Amino acid sequence: MEESVDPFAEFLVTLQALWSNALAFLSGVIEPGWRQNQVIIVLVLVGAAWVLHRGSGNALQSWVRSREGWAKWQLRIIVQIKRRLGLMWFSLLAWGVYLAMQNLTWPSRSYLIGIAASLSLVWVGIAFAAQLVRNRPLRRIVTWALWIYATLYFLNVADDVAAFLDRVALELGDFRLSILTLITAVVVIGILVTLARVASQATASTIRRNEDISPSMQVLAVKGVQLFMYGFAFYIGINAVGIDLTGLAVLSGAIGVGLGFGLQKVVSNLVSGVIILLDKSIKPGDVISLGETFGWIQTLGARYASVVTRDGKEYLIPNEDLITGQVVNWSHSNEFVRLDIYFGTAYQDDPHKVRKLAIEAASKVPRVLTNKPPVCHIVGFGDSSVDYILRFWIRDPTGGLTNIRGNVYLALWDAFQEAGISIPFPQREVRMLDSGNG
Repeated sequence: MEESVDPFAEFLVTLQALWSNALAFLSGVIEPGWRQNQVIIVLVLVGAAWVLHRGSGNALQSWVRSREGWAKWQLRIIVQIKRRLGLMWFSLLAWGVYLAMQNLTWPSRSYLIGIAASLSLVWVGIAFAAQLVRNRPLRRIVTWALWIYATLYFLNVADDVAAFLDRVALELGDFRLSILTLITAVVVIGILVTLARVASQATASTIRRNEDISPSMQVLAVKGVQLFMYGFAFYIGINAVGIDLTGLAVLSGAIGVGLGFGLQKVVSNLVSGVIILLDKSIKPGDVISLGETFGWIQTLGARYASVVTRDGKEYLIPNEDLITGQVVNWSHSNEFVRLDIYFGTAYQDDPHKVRKLAIEAASKVPRVLTNKPPVCHIVGFGDSSVDYILRFWIRDPTGGLTNIRGNVYLALWDAFQEAGISIPFPQREVRMLDSGNG
C-alpha cells in the first residue's frame, strides 16, 4: 500500500527549501567576493539610472510641450515612456556593463549583472505590453503577475515557488483551487480578454461603417459581438488553466437563485434593452418625451438609454421604463412633427382676416414647413374672445419645440399689432356702493 502524503508536510518542506536558498544567497552577498561586487555594481547602476531619469524626464517633458497637434495615442506613449525612463536607463547601463565584463573577465563574475539586465529588459517589455489591457485593476494584476513570474524564472526558483503555491489550495470534494491556479487563471483570462477587446473593437468598427445596417441593429450587433468575445475568452481561460467548474454546480445554482431575486430589475432592463433593439421602436438619434423629460437618444446601453435634453442635461432612463411607460417618439416613422398653439381675438375683429393673418405670420417663421402649410381654425366662442387653433409642421424636433412655439407667438403678435387686431384679456369693474343706501 502506498503511504498517503501529508499536504501540510510537503508545504513545510517546500517552504524550508525556499528559505534555505534565500539564506545561501544572502550569505554569499555578505561575504567579500565577486558576488558582493556585482551587487554593489547593480546598486551603483540603479543610482545612475535614477539621476539620468530625472534629467531626461524633464528634457522629454519640455520637448513635448514645445510640440503642437499631437494625437492622444502619441501623448499616451510619451507618458508611458516618461514613467519608465529609469528602468529603461538601468537596462541600457546594465547590458553595457554586462557585455563589457563578459569580454574583460570571467563570465561568472558578471552573472548577477546579466540577470539584472535581463530582468530589467523583460520588465520594460511587460510594462508596455500590459497597456493593451484597458481595465486598470486587471492591468495591474497582469503586470505584477508577469513581473513576479519573470523574476522567479530568471532566479531559477520558479518551479519551487510554483510547487509551493500549488500546495496552498482550497478543496471541496472533487473541486480543488490553488493559489497557483488562481494566479494563472487571472493572467490567462486577462490576456484573452485583451485579445477579445481588440477583436471586438475591430468588428464593431466594421459594423458601424456598414450603412445598410440600421443604427439600432448596429448597437445590437456590437453588443452581441462583445458578449460573445468576452464570454468565449473567459470560458477558454478557465478551461486552459484546468479549473473544473462542475464541482461548483450546486454553489453556482444557489448563487443564481439569490441573484435572480436580487437582480430582477437588472435582468428586466437587460431584456428590455434587447427588445428595444429588436423592434426598433427607439434608436439613437430619436427625439422622445417621457413624462417631463424631452430630448434625443444619444446612446442605447444594456441597462439604460442616455437622453440628452435641450439644456444639456443627460438623463439615464432604465430600459424597462421605455418598454412599460408611455413614450412619445417624435421621430419614429418620419421626422415631421405637427405643433398646435391656441390664441384668441376680440369679437369685433373679422375672423376671416384673423385666420389669414395667422397663417401668413406662421409661414414666415424659420423652421415652419411651407410644403405642409399651416392651418388655422375657430375652436370656440369664449366669454370674451373668439378662440382659434393654429397648426403648423416642422421636421427638426431636435432643434427644440418651445422656441419654435415662442417664435410663432411673436410673429402673431407683430401681425396683429400691425393689422389692428386686439387680443382680449379679462377685465373687472369695481363699484363702490354708498353706505347710506340699503
